[in-house]
Amino acid sequence: MSNLTVSHVLPLHRSIRRVCDYIDHNLDKQMTVTHLSEVAALSKYHFHRLFVASTNVTVSKYILLGRLKRASFELAFETDIKIIDIALKAGFDSAEAFSRAFKRTFSQTPSEFRKQPQWPQWHRVFEEKVHSQIEKTLEVDIVTFPRTQVAVLEHRGAPERVYETAGEFVNWRKSSGLSPIRSSLTFGLPNGDPSTMPTSEFRFKIAGSVAKSIPSNDFGVSNAEIPAMRCAKVTHRGSHNTLEQTIYLFYQHWLVDSDEQPAAHPCFFQYLNLIHEVDECDLRTDVFLPLC
Repeated sequence: MSNLTVSHVLPLHRSIRRVCDYIDHNLDKQMTVTHLSEVAALSKYHFHRLFVASTNVTVSKYILLGRLKRASFELAFETDIKIIDIALKAGFDSAEAFSRAFKRTFSQTPSEFRKQPQWPQWHRVFEEKVHSQIEKTLEVDIVTFPRTQVAVLEHRGAPERVYETAGEFVNWRKSSGLSPIRSSLTFGLPNGDPSTMPTSEFRFKIAGSVAKSIPSNDFGVSNAEIPAMRCAKVTHRGSHNTLEQTIYLFYQHWLVDSDEQPAAHPCFFQYLNLIHEVDECDLRTDVFLPLC
């Protein structure tokens, strides 16, 4: 194993990053600007302006977006949870108040989003809610990925619509029982970096391990196999939206300094947990870089 600490520190943002992490891990708690300024170790008179300058949103908006983001995944992927229960978990006193805030943010009511999520609009809401990469330690392992039989559903086209395909795959898993979410492995297999190809050429296979071949079905899920490969592996922690940062550091700061050569196979992902199961900050994703 090789450990590499890569620091991209913007001093003015260090304390804000700490606050963002605190908020992300405490979405169920009541939080005040005064308390958060103490977390940041900054004067409350300057904290809020520095927060807005760093994140492009107010503190209250950041908290609201975090809660609504979690709620949106529960609406889309946990259809057995009642909307009122999702509303209460998000800190709202009523389904009506939750519905108003949700529609104001995503231009859909919770019921509309549950039936047919408009993921492109959803992604646009979060494009501005970003914060700087402060420090990341890459712990890289060289592993042999075992040959794995999987069921796959291929997404074609715009990356921001991948969640639509993911929702269909989740529905297949739940209805068929052939690749149980809690006891099977889950993978993401892109055909490359979406920023380097026309949208129409982008493909992303969502896969789940299976014990045997699956029958034909109305979802379009098919049989496939991930071959055995020698890989470099690093675990990404946090939002799937920042996976590209980890991949970039993987290539730039590990691969170029190693004696390894990448194989003719794109990176792929194993999702150790899923967005509708844990808070976004607790997501864990193994990134595999196939090697010669």
